Amino acid sequence: MPEIDPPESGNRVPSTVEEALEIASTNFKPLCHDGTPASVHVEEFDIGYLVYATFPPTEPRSFGGSHLIISKVDGALTFVPNFPPKSAISLYRKRHHPNP
Repeated sequence: MPEIDPPESGNRVPSTVEEALEIASTNFKPLCHDGTPASVHVEEFDIGYLVYATFPPTEPRSFGGSHLIISKVDGALTFVPNFPPKSAISLYRKRHHPNP
């Protein structure tokens, strides 16, 4: 799970879902198979914001991909596997907060 610190983000720490979506918009641009942008959603949790794409039901299923998590602590961006949201958050917590 690589962490990135792109110049576009400036490690801004979001305080709302809207701010997380704004930060993610320059770093997370999932596309449908036809090249159109996928819908992007944000789920807030205790130590971050999970940013993930949803695709239309007609979109062919594919494996792989990733979600983006933005830290509430320092604004660090971390890509995690394309797991269901609860599993992706759990994986992030294990890595960034192993002793709750």
